[in-house]
Amino acid sequence: MTPPHRNRRLITLAVAAILVGGAAALALSSLQENISYFMTPSDLAAEGQAGERVRLGGFVEEGSVRYGDGADVTFRVTDGDETVDVIYSGALPDLFREGQGVIADGRIESARKLRAERVLAKHDENYEPIELKAVKSATR
Repeated sequence: MTPPHRNRRLITLAVAAILVGGAAALALSSLQENISYFMTPSDLAAEGQAGERVRLGGFVEEGSVRYGDGADVTFRVTDGDETVDVIYSGALPDLFREGQGVIADGRIESARKLRAERVLAKHDENYEPIELKAVKSATR
């Protein structure tokens, strides 16, 4: 026969382990919803899954920016090899322009189409995402 205080400790430890495990599972599931992987247009065309949340980086293709009704904008992002159409509804950053580096956060609609929820442009003359430096030098 085990003493009653030993059973209480065991039950307390079991409940604490369950609570810690539940908190860890909750934290991981909420992080999973907010993770977005950086991809170039080539990566997206090869590996992108419809509905997946990604961060697309590349350069705005010359002559590709089209303004629609209201704040709707479509443009193409390229890495020199592949091109992805980006659909965005909202105000573009002041430094957004053709030929410049851009990062678009959003969800993949198809292999070559992204619906962006946020668009970021370079912030000064010297800024360039590290992942895109090699791409830019290869396209010149």
